[in-house]
Amino acid sequence: MTELPALSGRAAVVTGASRGIGYGVAEALVARGDRVAITGRNEDALKEAVEKLGAERVIGIAGKAHDLEHQTEVVERAMEAFGRVDYLVNNAGTNPVFGPIADLDLNVARKVFETNVISALGFAQKTWHAWQKDNGGAIVNIASVAGIAPSPFIAAYGVSKAALINLTQQLAHEFAPRVRVNAIAPAVVKTQFAKALYEGREAEAAAAYPLARLGVPSDIGGAAAFLTSEQSAWVTGQTLVVDGGIFLNAGVG
Repeated sequence: MTELPALSGRAAVVTGASRGIGYGVAEALVARGDRVAITGRNEDALKEAVEKLGAERVIGIAGKAHDLEHQTEVVERAMEAFGRVDYLVNNAGTNPVFGPIADLDLNVARKVFETNVISALGFAQKTWHAWQKDNGGAIVNIASVAGIAPSPFIAAYGVSKAALINLTQQLAHEFAPRVRVNAIAPAVVKTQFAKALYEGREAEAAAAYPLARLGVPSDIGGAAAFLTSEQSAWVTGQTLVVDGGIFLNAGVG
């Protein structure tokens, strides 16, 4: 970034942000002046992301999202660096298996839920107690359209995202009125994470979308920026579908 915006006075934690959707979210928050703590498993990729986003405003903490000690470290270091954590964006996720749910290894299912659901709850608990309970703020959980309708071959992922959507509603009810909690449900976004869903057939995949393209990380970054802004001050417990119109094709005719 060549020129940094004026500081907003707010700070955020974005998990799984060394690349892809998480990076897009962090980029959008930095662009409006927020300071951001980002996490990721790969330390080198995380360092590169911090450098690109601007080390004056961004810190990186490497670790696995489901690790309780990592969650504690992230929130503590954010508080030390920024003195506050106004926003939490739970983006870290995993989908290690493709195939029918009838043959799903239950240990894999447990791993999916541990990363996609339990880690989001853990981070929400820690930011709530560290800052948000007394000072307010917002939480955004990155869910998926797979959590809203059946998605063949990624069933475990979809079920976990459905649980994340329900967790969003539970947290929104419990954390109100101090903290707003919402989710974003993207369709296919062009990231390394989702590459198996479009690699080698992007034009074909994009043709199914009324807007004639797949998503990009900045599409989700913009939505997250909205849900952590005053423009969404009366929005909580909702799931914003960002899907290029793909659900429009579910109708008859």
